[in-house]
Amino acid sequence: MSHSFENYDMQESKFLTPFQKKALLKSLQANLQPEYRRRIEIMLLADVGKSQSQICETLGCSQEMARYWIGLAEAGLAHKWNERPIGRPKIVNDQYLARLKELVSHSPRDYGYAFTYWTAQWLSKHLANEFNIHISDRHINRLLKQMGLSTKRKSSSPPETDQIKDAGITICDLQSTSEPNFNWSLNLIQANK
Repeated sequence: MSHSFENYDMQESKFLTPFQKKALLKSLQANLQPEYRRRIEIMLLADVGKSQSQICETLGCSQEMARYWIGLAEAGLAHKWNERPIGRPKIVNDQYLARLKELVSHSPRDYGYAFTYWTAQWLSKHLANEFNIHISDRHINRLLKQMGLSTKRKSSSPPETDQIKDAGITICDLQSTSEPNFNWSLNLIQANK
């Protein structure tokens, strides 16, 4: 959904210089990929005072995308609209994945940690130290799932502590001192019909 920017050079700018505004408007006339066009449109709309939510509604873009390109325009970097590659950068390489697989298949104690089982958060921290690639624990879990792995333990038998805890629970026959009330039982049966 493209927006008309015919009269935008007449409107007062919030942060774009006349040169930047002219360059962006000129770029819009070229046959651009939709993703690049949207970047320019976000910056132009923000420059004339449109809010982030108004821009998202007008252009059908995400809050994150609008926030990023508004920020760039405000910082005077509007000319960089075509320097960032389209799409999310692929930071996780084969070496990273191989190391993740290796770590999960060993105990964290093999790597000097005090705990016995990995969590996605610790895997993320460990790999960030090794590769200087920072990804969220949710993304770590996604990568593990893709490889058919998990940080969750396979429970072959319940731990001994559960068996000890359950050993103390016994149920005894309860002796009733009063005779059962048959009228009450009969009323209950009728009520359930």
